[in-house]
Amino acid sequence: MPSNSSLVGLDAIELRRLIGTRQVSPVELLEACIERIAAINPYINAVTATAYERARAEARAAEQAVMRGDALGLLHGLPMGVKDLEPTAGLLTTYGSAIHRGNVPTQDVTLVARLRQAGAIVTAKTNVPEMGAGANSRNTVWGATGNPFNPNLNAGGSSGGSAAALASDMLPVCTGSDTGGSLRIPAAKCGVVGFRPSPGVVPSVRKLLGWTPISVVGPMGRTVADACLQLAASAGMDAGDPLSYPLDPLSFLQPGRADLGRLRVAYTEDFGVCDVDDGIRATFRAKIDAMRHLFRTCDAVPFDMADAHACFDVLRAESFVAGMRDAYEKDPASLGPNTRANYEMGAAMSLKDSAWAQAAQTRLIKQFQSVYADYDLVLSPTTPVSPFPWTQLYADTVGGLRQENYYRWLALTYVITLTTHPAISLPCGRDHEGMPFGLQVVGRFRGDHDLLAAAQAMEQAFAASEVLARPRPDLSVLTHAEPALTSIVTTPPILDGAGGGQSVSAV
Repeated sequence: MPSNSSLVGLDAIELRRLIGTRQVSPVELLEACIERIAAINPYINAVTATAYERARAEARAAEQAVMRGDALGLLHGLPMGVKDLEPTAGLLTTYGSAIHRGNVPTQDVTLVARLRQAGAIVTAKTNVPEMGAGANSRNTVWGATGNPFNPNLNAGGSSGGSAAALASDMLPVCTGSDTGGSLRIPAAKCGVVGFRPSPGVVPSVRKLLGWTPISVVGPMGRTVADACLQLAASAGMDAGDPLSYPLDPLSFLQPGRADLGRLRVAYTEDFGVCDVDDGIRATFRAKIDAMRHLFRTCDAVPFDMADAHACFDVLRAESFVAGMRDAYEKDPASLGPNTRANYEMGAAMSLKDSAWAQAAQTRLIKQFQSVYADYDLVLSPTTPVSPFPWTQLYADTVGGLRQENYYRWLALTYVITLTTHPAISLPCGRDHEGMPFGLQVVGRFRGDHDLLAAAQAMEQAFAASEVLARPRPDLSVLTHAEPALTSIVTTPPILDGAGGGQSVSAV
């Protein structure tokens, strides 16, 4: 039987197997995760509100189910972290915003309900930027999340808490969501896997604009197989998301086998429109040189995506206007600078702007298909910069060029958001600064299964290479961030009144 320290480092797939074969108890696993959170979270601040007593009761029930020989769900007995944008019944859900610091939902959102139905045990919430705005997971309720490789640097966002919790072995299952790169960017910065599925694969019922394809819910994991496990437990049609459609969720458990030697691969440093630091460009070229022999062909390909920035500006701002109007009109000062900037940008736009953006996105989707006439995958860096200090709200300069707003540095991921293609960020060694490097792999339109199969094959091939293998943080040398990661908290969140006698605590 593995020790507590080795137990928490096992992949979710392996932990689920050990639970099913009675080699590991869900109770034992939960206590090991709680112990790891207590030891590591003070350094990186990835976990926010916790529900340990309820989780302990559910772990005991999960153990009894195993001993009775009951049918077990895909995630049976696995402790789970839920991104703090997803409502959780009886557990504080703040959205990283001071205006929601006392919000304890009475119902789980569909994603959480499905994962719990599959046997996952909601153990804690994971940190986000305010309202998910930006790719630096810091807010005035919980503070900032530091990178497990260096707590003075940021962990990305908006699923930064989830990515950091996975990378530091605090929890084996964590949720994420993605508009401009919120799954892919923190995965890249923390050295884990983040998969943005095609719109509608996993229902995203909390988006107010139900027909927009830019916001999706998706899985994270330490491996592609772990991401597939969560995907199989959460995918499938739900009327709450009008873009969802009938599919077989279990098909994601075995997405297929890919022969890399038959794949034609295109690559780009910048999609022709994205600013990228010279160090990341050089790192990406070195990674391509180290992997090109794996594929049938591996060619640099030009892209024409000139309207992408203006198009994303409008579509993103529309979503913020829909979600933030009441709060802004009541008190603009209650919103942080990123959220407020998005709202104000959208409020100043016209129907003419909206119509142009919808048409521009349609043109981009059609144009993007042409590359797949000759290639099966498109590769790029996931982020244009190495992780920077979390005290810096966003990357204001990239490749020597001043960025015109707080999210322009996310362009490598949001241009793919606009195409609606599935995309995954794979751990791919380290960058020029010694931090994790994420490789963005983009599949065909609605080609989720083929992309996941290729990603699994690439992950396996990368593991044999010093240059490409997934890096792991050395948690034994962690030191506290300077300044403290909680230094931007204004007042402590309300931690009682969780409903049904459920206690809630902050870590």
